[in-house]
Amino acid sequence: MNHPHNKGLLTIGSFKLLKAAFFVAMGLGALHFLNADLGDFIGQTATALRFDPDGKFVDMLQSRADLVTDRQLVMVSVGTFSYAAVALTEGIGLLLEQTWAEYLTLIIGIAFLPWEGFEMLRHASLWRAGVMVINLAIVAYLLWFLREREMQRRAVEEREEP
Repeated sequence: MNHPHNKGLLTIGSFKLLKAAFFVAMGLGALHFLNADLGDFIGQTATALRFDPDGKFVDMLQSRADLVTDRQLVMVSVGTFSYAAVALTEGIGLLLEQTWAEYLTLIIGIAFLPWEGFEMLRHASLWRAGVMVINLAIVAYLLWFLREREMQRRAVEEREEP
């Protein structure tokens, strides 16, 4: 049976796939800097971007970069690759309109809301607000979508009863 794809699920699934790609790139970036001199990289980047390489901002970045260990970079890459795997799973499942993916995305979205709210209270920013609004929109849409589908299923069952 051929049915039209749900545009909301396709949009959320595509967003999740983009998120997965972003986090894979982040993980690869962290691995790229293993055994590298981050301070030197920051100095070279500052010069290329025409920042004062001896300025306060660049100096602060370089001093913080010197505190980053290879172990921390590995941990960051493992975390980002793990998150990318979850987002990839959600995205593919949503594109294939799998019910398990709808519930997985809903549960993960709801689970992150308290943390996002806490982060907004600690350090409000447009970036954090945007992330929270997108997550709220996804959660609201999935709650509506799952409720509508359940109501349709029940209506079909009631019509089929003798």
